[in-house]
Amino acid sequence: MNLIEELRWRGMLQDIMPGTEEQLNKEMTSAYIGFDPTADSLHIGSLVPILLLVHLQRAGHKPFALVGGATGMVGDPSFKSEERKMLDEATLQANLRGIRGQLEKYLDFDPAKPNAAGIVNNYDWFKDISFLDFIRDVGKHITVNYMMAKDSVRKRIEGDSGISFTEFTYQLIQGYDFYWLYQNKNCKLQMGGSDQWGNITTGTELIRRMAGGDAFAFTCPLLTKADGGKFGKTERGNVWLDPKRTSPYQFYQFWLNASDEDAKKWIRIFTFLGKDEIAQLVADHEAAPHQRTLQKKLAEEITTFVHGREEYDFAIKASEILFGNATTEVLQSLNEDQLLQVMEGVPAHDFPHEKLQSGIDIVSFLAESGIFPSKGEARKTVQSGGVAINKSKVEGIETMVTAEQLLNNKYLLIQKGKKNYFLVKTV
Repeated sequence: MNLIEELRWRGMLQDIMPGTEEQLNKEMTSAYIGFDPTADSLHIGSLVPILLLVHLQRAGHKPFALVGGATGMVGDPSFKSEERKMLDEATLQANLRGIRGQLEKYLDFDPAKPNAAGIVNNYDWFKDISFLDFIRDVGKHITVNYMMAKDSVRKRIEGDSGISFTEFTYQLIQGYDFYWLYQNKNCKLQMGGSDQWGNITTGTELIRRMAGGDAFAFTCPLLTKADGGKFGKTERGNVWLDPKRTSPYQFYQFWLNASDEDAKKWIRIFTFLGKDEIAQLVADHEAAPHQRTLQKKLAEEITTFVHGREEYDFAIKASEILFGNATTEVLQSLNEDQLLQVMEGVPAHDFPHEKLQSGIDIVSFLAESGIFPSKGEARKTVQSGGVAINKSKVEGIETMVTAEQLLNNKYLLIQKGKKNYFLVKTV
């Protein structure tokens, strides 16, 4: 199976320029994808282009990641309703460093290999080009009619907010990126999301007109969720690749909570599992949907790819704490950062540390900490076996809560019923 066939069955191919498949089958081809430096981390919406580069390299071709230091100063208007806020130089440089560090995790940059990956920054070639030079040497090759025919531009012109000249010229700048890479890196292929098709084809047109060369392109579909929600968004916002922005545990939970329909689609896109293995997983899942076989495998594969096996193992441990039968020992094995990661979103209560020094009865503790509205309700729930401390069931109302039970000398995890958790922090 060649690269295009692989991407097609995985659902990662939308538009493709004639001759692209033949070019890839003919020789090792250099290809690139651009990444927008609007933040210091990529999010999971960027995973599809990252995986395209990984598939490309695995197929023996040479991938380039272009980080848009210059285009990041302009803003891509493609299918956006309004102009994007400009970034200052310091923010832009910080974002570039963060994205570069992430890309280096997923691609092979070993210089000994003929298809070693490369990272380029378009600011490096734009910084010395004057406006007059650009409109004379580049702008004259593309007509305004051609530029206005692009869907992304036409929709903005017809919309209420219009489009600035700055954004209007974006396709020329991105097109010049492709031309520069063609001339200097022998790059013959650009890939990207389907919303980039207009910008990408402008690049192939510039290469044809300015260099008399042939260039190629294909795009992948923009992902949507089966329920109509935006892919990669949760109640907390974007799901980021940076573990400081989205913890590996929360990252794992995003994939684990995928719907059956989404999981069937995403298992092909976001993993490197083969056709037969995926077919078997789908069959196993359909035979016993309640076991969520697809979601578990999807979450395992993508969490391991992005964060590593150790963080995946921790995510499993964390899930067992909140949703499974984890023991007190498992809870005690977590350091403070891990504990707070697991407890993100769990209601938190403060409690005076000195009251635990000599010990306090469980009923008073539950009422005074605010977990129960009254001692009467706390007593009733304890007597019915509905309270646990640090995953250990409270056996009776005579139980004392002491400082010796504190996790990391500071916290207690209280469980009310099967699913209600509270984190008590001593102060």
